[in-house]
Amino acid sequence: MSCKKEGSANKYVQYFNGYKMPIVGLGTFLGTSEEMEKAIEVAIDVGYRHIDTAFAYRNESAIGNVLQKLFKMNKVKREELFIVTKLPPIALRASDVNRFLRMSLERLQLDYVDLYLVHTPCGLVNVNDNDLFPVDANGCVLLDTTTDHVSIWKEMEKQVDLGLTRSIGLSNFNTKQIQRVLDIARIRPVNLQIECHAYFPQRELFDYCKTNEITVTAYAPIGSPGYLVFIGATDANKVDDSSLLDDPALKPQIGRASCRERV
Repeated sequence: MSCKKEGSANKYVQYFNGYKMPIVGLGTFLGTSEEMEKAIEVAIDVGYRHIDTAFAYRNESAIGNVLQKLFKMNKVKREELFIVTKLPPIALRASDVNRFLRMSLERLQLDYVDLYLVHTPCGLVNVNDNDLFPVDANGCVLLDTTTDHVSIWKEMEKQVDLGLTRSIGLSNFNTKQIQRVLDIARIRPVNLQIECHAYFPQRELFDYCKTNEITVTAYAPIGSPGYLVFIGATDANKVDDSSLLDDPALKPQIGRASCRERV
């Protein structure tokens, strides 16, 4: 794993398999279809080439539409982009891996993605493909207690063999869960995507990944105030939604980082 520059605007991490991931990416969690068209056009115009989505975000079709528009306008080429999507919790069964990746590719209107991640270590019961967070009559989430990381990973490897994704990785896994995959992997995970910011630095997990040549992508690096919308107002009192950007201890650091980036 290495971190390099190709000009000041194009920093990237190189995986052990040779593929390169731009360090800064556009996250699309909670992005509506209407927001995606404008956000991605602006992002591409200012230099973004890494776009992160997921089946569970419900915006892959919108992203696919705007990408096709940008391709036809010659604003960007497919080979210049790094596209990430994820296997949803309701599909954490070996028999569902290929089917859900193909659905994502159809929605994105792409032949392959650059990185396909297992979205969560915990599976959910698949009531139907459109019910992404199934609950029982009491409102409790329907967990799938038969989730098997080993069989899932073997199917993830097959997607690389088929050319449907260039690389594979994990999201929201802990060290024990990652090690279970590493112990049986023919194709090792290149990336782990986790929540990481000043209030939740996850140093031990970072060290573990560095030792095992797994790159780390941080989501919510400046916090996620919008997460309150996702979980619903009833749980708002259980979540600290204070913005890292407003933290008096962090403001000077953010300002200095911003100045360095402009220079």
